[in-house]
Amino acid sequence: MAKLFRAAIMGPPGSGKGTICKRIAQSFDLQYLSSGHYLRESIAANTEAGVLVRSYVERSMMVPDHVMTRLMLPRLEQLIGQSWLLDGFPRTLSQARALTSLCQLDLVISLNIPYETLKERLSDRWVHAASGRVYNMGFNPPQVKGKDDVTGEALIQHDDDKPEALLSRLRYYKDVAKPVMDLYKSQGILHAVSGTETDRIWPYINSLLSAKMHMQPSDAFQTQTPP
Repeated sequence: MAKLFRAAIMGPPGSGKGTICKRIAQSFDLQYLSSGHYLRESIAANTEAGVLVRSYVERSMMVPDHVMTRLMLPRLEQLIGQSWLLDGFPRTLSQARALTSLCQLDLVISLNIPYETLKERLSDRWVHAASGRVYNMGFNPPQVKGKDDVTGEALIQHDDDKPEALLSRLRYYKDVAKPVMDLYKSQGILHAVSGTETDRIWPYINSLLSAKMHMQPSDAFQTQTPP
């Protein structure tokens, strides 16, 4: 890799950010950084930030900006000499500005998914609560129905994946995401991608990152790309 490369993926609940991030990170040798993973890890470790996070999660409240930045920025400072791909951070304009104070992103991909598609996807979504691993009964089912592939523990379905709650979550996402996207658009690093056109999304992302990073992805990425 010619230089350090930092990128983030944005998208509403059910857009497939995690799946796409993991595939890109593996194919382009980027470190995959999930804010959800760090939130769960901090809670489990009972750190000072984790105690704050738990107080909001237990009340089904959004973790506020000052807590998220307090959790994420020290992690990113530890990776100052590495290339990485962010999933779930920044979510708000305040978080984006805090991130910019630490480093400049090279690329932000925004996944666009229609509401009806998201509703269909999330109605089939099941989660392993302890790890955050997500399964979809339609296109990414567990090996054993209702069981996590790694631990064999039971999967759950979140109440906020139900249609009424989903609509509220999407409205919230649009409200907070637009200023973030406007910021990155003004910097010339935002690229919107349709997350429903599976025959186009991987070739497009392949071409986009190859051009940005001046390198080719691994063979694994190329062989997984739909014809």
